[in-house]
Amino acid sequence: MTNSKKLEAFNRLLEVMDELREKCPWDREQTFDSLRNLTIEETYELVDAITEKDNTEIRKELGDLLLHIVFYAKIADEQKLFDIADIIDSLCEKLIFRHPHVFGDVDVKGDSYTVVKNWEDLKQQEGNRSVLSGVPKGLPALIKANRVQEKVRAVGFDWDVREQIWEKVREEMSELEEQVKAENQEEIEKEFGDLLFSVVNAARLYNIDPETALEKTNRKFIKRFNYLESETIKKGRSLRDMSLDEMNVIWEEAKKYDPK
Repeated sequence: MTNSKKLEAFNRLLEVMDELREKCPWDREQTFDSLRNLTIEETYELVDAITEKDNTEIRKELGDLLLHIVFYAKIADEQKLFDIADIIDSLCEKLIFRHPHVFGDVDVKGDSYTVVKNWEDLKQQEGNRSVLSGVPKGLPALIKANRVQEKVRAVGFDWDVREQIWEKVREEMSELEEQVKAENQEEIEKEFGDLLFSVVNAARLYNIDPETALEKTNRKFIKRFNYLESETIKKGRSLRDMSLDEMNVIWEEAKKYDPK
C-alpha cells in the first residue's frame, strides 16, 4: 500500500473518531482516566495475540490500541492541550534525535548494544537525570526487573562475563535456604525477591525474555492440567479422590501433546 493510501486510511480513522465523539453517548463521556484501564486491557490482549503468533488477532488488537491513541488525542485536542499532529511530530523529532547513526554521522558499526548505549546517553541530554527514571512504576515486577537491568547495562553496570551470574544465582539460592530453615518469613520474602531478580538477570544475559519464557511455561502447565482434568472426568473420577501417583501417570501422558 502506498503512503498516500495509508494516510487516507488514517484520516478516515480521525473522521470516524470525530463522529463517535460527537454522536455516541458512551464515547462522548470518556476521559483520560476512564480509558486508562481499558488501554491496559487492550495492551495485554495484543500481547496475548503476539504470544499465540495469531496474525489476524495481532492486526485486530493493534487497531484497538491505535483507536485508544486517537481517542486520547481527540480528548486532548478538545481541551486545547495537544492534538494528534503534536504527538506524531514530537515522536518523529525524538526518533531523529535518538538515532544519530541513521539521521546523523554517528558510527555504531552495526552494533545494537552501542545503539542502546547512545539512546540512554541522549535521554540524559533530554533532561532524564536518572538512568532509571523512564521505568514506569506500574510495570509488572518481572518486566520491571528485566527493564531495570537492561537500562543499567547501557551505562556499563553489568557482569564482565555472563557466566558469572550463575555464582550469584547459587549465592541467592543458598541465602534463601538459610532463611527458610530459620523460618523467618520476612527474610524469606526478601531472599525470594533477590533470587528472582538474579534469575531474571541470567535470562537477560542469555538473550531470553523472562516474561515470555514464564508465560510459555504457564500456558504449558495449564494445557497439561486441563488434559489431566479432562482425562480424569472421562474415567468417571475426581481429582480430589486420586493419589498424586495416579495424577502423575496422566500428567506424563499430557507431555506428549506439548508444542514442539
